Amino acid sequence: MFLRGGFTPKIDPDVRDNTAFIRIWHIAASFWKSSSMKSVAYKAKPVVVSFSASDPTGGAGLQADLLTVAALGCQPATVLTGVTAQDSLGVHWFEALSAKQTLSQAQVLLADYTPAVFKAGALCSADNIRVLAQLARQYPQTPLVVDPVLASGRGDALVHADFIRCFNEYLLPQVAVLTPNLPEALRLANTTDVAQAIDFFFARGVKAVLLTGTHDETTENEVINRLFLAGQGEQRYICLRLQGHYHGSGCTLASALSAFIARGCDFADAAQRAVTYTFAALQSATSPGRGQQIPDRLLGWSANLEEGSGSTHE
Repeated sequence: MFLRGGFTPKIDPDVRDNTAFIRIWHIAASFWKSSSMKSVAYKAKPVVVSFSASDPTGGAGLQADLLTVAALGCQPATVLTGVTAQDSLGVHWFEALSAKQTLSQAQVLLADYTPAVFKAGALCSADNIRVLAQLARQYPQTPLVVDPVLASGRGDALVHADFIRCFNEYLLPQVAVLTPNLPEALRLANTTDVAQAIDFFFARGVKAVLLTGTHDETTENEVINRLFLAGQGEQRYICLRLQGHYHGSGCTLASALSAFIARGCDFADAAQRAVTYTFAALQSATSPGRGQQIPDRLLGWSANLEEGSGSTHE
């Protein structure tokens, strides 16, 4: 749980109501605004630049990135890579922007803003992969967090074989943290073995892999998110498995991770805080449409606050 000064509240993983978690979050936010944050009121916030497609539902894509990054105290900046027609049921149509369009956005933005972190989601084309890889090489001190979006939440395919080839060849060597779910990790590495997939990523230069556990059906009541750090073994972040289907959970986690890294956390600390934040956002998700629920990245700012829970860390 992210609280300024390193305080970590005791959270009961057996309680599903999230309102106490939100209450703690509100108290912490009020404290920052009334005390320590006054001293930095006129300083620029760390900038997280997100490369992704739009999502009209606000559930995923650039819209999810913007909400998450802003909620966690950073300045969101966005580079559009594609346009989609989608609802809470799935993606009906999408079209990638050209490499020229994507690069032009980024060049103008980066001539003005200094990025603390680059975050990538749906890049939509192999050409856009090359654009981001080129930019990442130009900013070697800026960590790149990549959520390798290969399909929509309901399984609509968004990429092809050439995309994966270019992703592995050009982008992986620039990645600081990769945040795949299980199917994405296995597909990118062309294997059925998790350990082989992790070795594949490290061999190509990835510094850390946060493997999300929502698609691991071997854990019935828990979601085990696993952070692999090159040469440092594995850490696990465990949450209750929530009932229902969510649109944009991966985007939320990767964006939260990016924001905490931008604020100065190391990868392990950022992962723990991002998992806790994402769990709370999913617990307070809403259902504005007929399909998947939408995470509440603002964590119910107007809600009545009572009792609740969160996640644990091994």
